[in-house]
Amino acid sequence: MTSRAPGLKPLTPVDLHILLALARSPLHGYGIKLDISERTRGEVSLGSGTLYEAIQRLEERNLIAPTAPPQGEETDPRRRYYRLRAAGERALREALGRMETVVRFGRSLDLLPEGREV
Repeated sequence: MTSRAPGLKPLTPVDLHILLALARSPLHGYGIKLDISERTRGEVSLGSGTLYEAIQRLEERNLIAPTAPPQGEETDPRRRYYRLRAAGERALREALGRMETVVRFGRSLDLLPEGREV
């Protein structure tokens, strides 16, 4: 199992969902909210306060950063886009690696059949 870098706080479930949303491309806050809702088939729906508090926390931890809108994206001066930083990608990979270890163990106990979507 991979160990967390010293001093690095674990990701909350909300943090993890935001970093996953930004792993493909930069998004604005509402785009992050939509991505999470679509990816979880509506099981996770973040309120604006929860979303923007988490975005601020991830910025303070240098895991995400503001960025320019993607090429061809309609620009709205009220929208602030975010991208995953290298440290954010490392934190995301570490968290997913820990989850993978847990899922593998669950499968070894026949609690989660092989090939079943998680």
